Amino acid sequence: MKSNGKTASGTQPEPEGPLDQLNRRLHEAYHEIWDNFVDPDEAYCDSGGLRWTMVGGQSASDATARVVYDSAEELREIRRQCRLLAATNEFAINGHENRISYIVGEGHTYRATPRKGRQVADDLPRRVQEVLDAFIQENAWSRRQQEIVRRCDRDGEAFLRLFHDRDGMTRVRFVEPDQIVTPVQRADDPSAAFGIQTDRDDVETVLAYYIDGRTVDAAEIQHRKMNVDGNVRRGLPLFFPVRKNLRRAEKLLRNMSVVSEIQSAIALIRKHHNTTRSDVQQFVDAAADTTVTSASTGKVTRYTKFGPGTILDAPRGMEYEFPASGIDASNFVIVLQAELRAIASRLVMPEFMLTSDASNANFSSTLVAEGPAIKMFARLQAEQVSYDREIMWRVISGAVEAGLLPPDVRASIEIQIGTPSLAVRDAMQEAEVARIEFESGILSPQSWSQRRGLDYDQEQANIADHAKRTAS
Repeated sequence: MKSNGKTASGTQPEPEGPLDQLNRRLHEAYHEIWDNFVDPDEAYCDSGGLRWTMVGGQSASDATARVVYDSAEELREIRRQCRLLAATNEFAINGHENRISYIVGEGHTYRATPRKGRQVADDLPRRVQEVLDAFIQENAWSRRQQEIVRRCDRDGEAFLRLFHDRDGMTRVRFVEPDQIVTPVQRADDPSAAFGIQTDRDDVETVLAYYIDGRTVDAAEIQHRKMNVDGNVRRGLPLFFPVRKNLRRAEKLLRNMSVVSEIQSAIALIRKHHNTTRSDVQQFVDAAADTTVTSASTGKVTRYTKFGPGTILDAPRGMEYEFPASGIDASNFVIVLQAELRAIASRLVMPEFMLTSDASNANFSSTLVAEGPAIKMFARLQAEQVSYDREIMWRVISGAVEAGLLPPDVRASIEIQIGTPSLAVRDAMQEAEVARIEFESGILSPQSWSQRRGLDYDQEQANIADHAKRTAS
């Protein structure tokens, strides 16, 4: 440190040589350049630090569709952000739960029936149904279906691994997305990107998955990916495009509540004009009904009781203000509703499904058969049914390998899957339509039972048992 031309020890500093001067000037120039440096890539990143999607300039070697992430690390960060929202943001939680309720509901129903135009043994549908029922019970399939929808929405994908026992039972377990990672030795292989080994000439032909460093054949895994094209290896979380809206909505609601809490907590403010601090303190002490002293800080808090209907008389030089009378949160509510509408637009859902506020929407007019939400949920149900049917056929294949079913069962049997009704229904009108279809010979009792969420065979057994009891 230099002071008055001398060092801290009081000695005269050594004169600066040419190299020292050059070194000092270089440091000064370097620091000036660094302070004024603007990262040219900064304009292509959002506030979360994620790079925007490139619109043009894609190289010929990039055979897959471009997405918002370029590496497994970026995808992991996206998933972390959306998982945090799914666990802590009340609006995100409501959106997830409503989608589960409409897509899965109480669970889908599965029925094995003879394939159209095929002659099958009388007991074959029953045997296949027993295999399906055992699988559903063993794997708590209704609950697992709900978790599948939650994982697909939260993570953008769900990995299901199937284990076939020698006795023909198939068990399903989830694989976490972070477990699917490309081994270090395959890092330079483009056909093994993002933990998924594909055909070198066809990215949609999956050969294997790398789970915790081990290679698992694709036949053991079902990968359900969402919100991306078919030639993209990994899915995107549902709330990724509106994650900032969800954060803003949560912070805005918090700030509105805190401000209102502070304003309403202060009952009144006395303004003393032309008085000193000691005069005000004496007035407060004299007006207090009771005092409480904190044992930890020693601070004295004074309380004055104002009963119902209290009339305050202000002497000369004193004014009363009531902060709570100025609370007006309606201005901020409008902004909050705008944010929530943007989030609901991403979900293709009415706003009340996200906010649980039905004051701005009529339930019966919103959930009509031709409404956008119903169309969207119908698409999601159809996608879920397609994935579930694939799982059920893998279950049947496991039973065939164990010798429980004949090898040609797939050519003889089809699986009908029933889903919960989406549109608002008039139960009597729906029953009348079903009756007409039944009497016209275009609806079977089995399908009618499935629509109602009933097990046809079980209901027939119950009817026969009831007939025996009444006859005796």
